[in-house]
Amino acid sequence: MLEGFTLVLVLACLPAAGNFLGGVAAEVVDVSERSLSLALHLAAGIVLAVVGLELMPEALTADPPWVPIAAFVGGGAVFVALERAIGYVQVRTGTSEESKGPLAIYSGVSIDLFSDGVMIGTGTVINPVLGLLLALGQVPADLPEGFASVATLRRTEMTRRTRVLMSVSFAVPIIVGATLGYFALRDAPELVTLSVLAATGGALTSVVVEEMLSEAHEGETSPLGPIALTAGFAVFALISVYVG
Repeated sequence: MLEGFTLVLVLACLPAAGNFLGGVAAEVVDVSERSLSLALHLAAGIVLAVVGLELMPEALTADPPWVPIAAFVGGGAVFVALERAIGYVQVRTGTSEESKGPLAIYSGVSIDLFSDGVMIGTGTVINPVLGLLLALGQVPADLPEGFASVATLRRTEMTRRTRVLMSVSFAVPIIVGATLGYFALRDAPELVTLSVLAATGGALTSVVVEEMLSEAHEGETSPLGPIALTAGFAVFALISVYVG
């Protein structure tokens, strides 16, 4: 039976593989703006469900509960700071307007995957079953997320080889996050561990609202977008109920 850090790495590879397979699908299938929008809505719904059904209920068992609540807000603030830093770099390097969308998506996905890793590492420290549940819940979110990110990159002048390399590179932030979550928090007080879970939830919520849904509405949209969003939420709810 897998234990400790080996288990964390195996669990982290599940959503990383889902993201990569979604990117491969985007390379072989012509993607319409509507399909891209629906994929982003579906992924957003799953991520929101992870935050609402698993991360925050677990985090709010802390004593006192206001600490993880404050950490949730802090996680959103960290995302805003990172987004501003990325914007500053884009301005300094003269990044074109056309490429800012794909770069923002790539940055957002990287932050999301890093957060996934922290979730899995931290969740496994708390309870290996929770780590497994979080990893399984992220797979159906990362499939459309990987699809949407690569489909967005296809709309630029980026070569296929570069896109594939970038898609493979998405494994790095989730493994780094899982490693950090496991080793930094395995001996930490429960309040600290639960606060990190809450901060991760705040960052993920900000990624969904500011990046994924914003990108979903930039081109042609589908009236089924809200249904895809709620369906994504329902997918993770089913996983949470029947696996957890």
